Amino acid sequence: MSEGTMQRRVQRDQRDQRDQRAKRLNRVLVCAAAVPVMLVASGCSSDSGSGDSTDKAANAAASASASPSPTVKAAAYGKLPEPCKVLSKKTLKDLVPEGKSGKEGKSDDISTRAGCSWNSLDNNGVKGSQFRWLNVSMLRFESDATRGPADKLAQEYYAKQVEEAQGVEGAKSTKSEPVTDIGDQATAVRYDLKKKEGTFKQQTVVARVENVVVTLDYNGAGLAGDKAPSADDLTKDAKKAAEEAVEAVSEANGAGGKAGDAPSKSPSKSASKPAEGASKEPSKEASSSPSKSSSGKPASKS
Repeated sequence: MSEGTMQRRVQRDQRDQRDQRAKRLNRVLVCAAAVPVMLVASGCSSDSGSGDSTDKAANAAASASASPSPTVKAAAYGKLPEPCKVLSKKTLKDLVPEGKSGKEGKSDDISTRAGCSWNSLDNNGVKGSQFRWLNVSMLRFESDATRGPADKLAQEYYAKQVEEAQGVEGAKSTKSEPVTDIGDQATAVRYDLKKKEGTFKQQTVVARVENVVVTLDYNGAGLAGDKAPSADDLTKDAKKAAEEAVEAVSEANGAGGKAGDAPSKSPSKSASKPAEGASKEPSKEASSSPSKSSSGKPASKS
């Protein structure tokens, strides 16, 4: 084979090799270009799914917001009686025999909270004197979609009132007992409290009827050397008066006691605190009486 023939053959083989390398390179480039296209297609598919999920979530939220708000049972009682008229003249004569007309507590809404107090000082000169102090406070709750039904709110406040009466600082010989036949639930708490004027016998009866809580405070003391009154007698009188006050609440709302209040959308502003009448001291003629706490009970310090 001549030298020229061999050279041409080598050149042809080199061209064939270049052509094969070019074909392989083209195939690699084509495959590489196809990968982003697939990724883009996959990304579009993924975005489409995300959009569907977002739409579904938005539709669910819109459906939930369109549903009606929950309602609660309407309050049974829609008003309170006149606080200074909840007790009969006979009862007042028995409990505060030397008492004048009652002193009504201040309230910005007497249909929600109200109170009245009476005091009596039976002065027997050198033989001493007998002091009595009586207070009735009433607090009515309204149903609220957030806080709950009115009777449940009244139950919670009732429990707090009982607990407060049982935990007065300085109280001695504290006794508590449930009381039947007064409203839906009632508790009587009694204790002794020593003051510079003498030993005071304190009785507190807390009662709940439907969505109203009645707190009756009654205390007595023998002053200037007179003997202390009987705690049993004072407790008996306090229970009788509390029962009368609860009945007055029911009567003020009709025979069935159903005022038909619609559920309230917001809590009553005045239903979060007790009647201010319970926080006031007796009138000046009862200056020998102990100072009162916000719940209508004697304070623990002189």
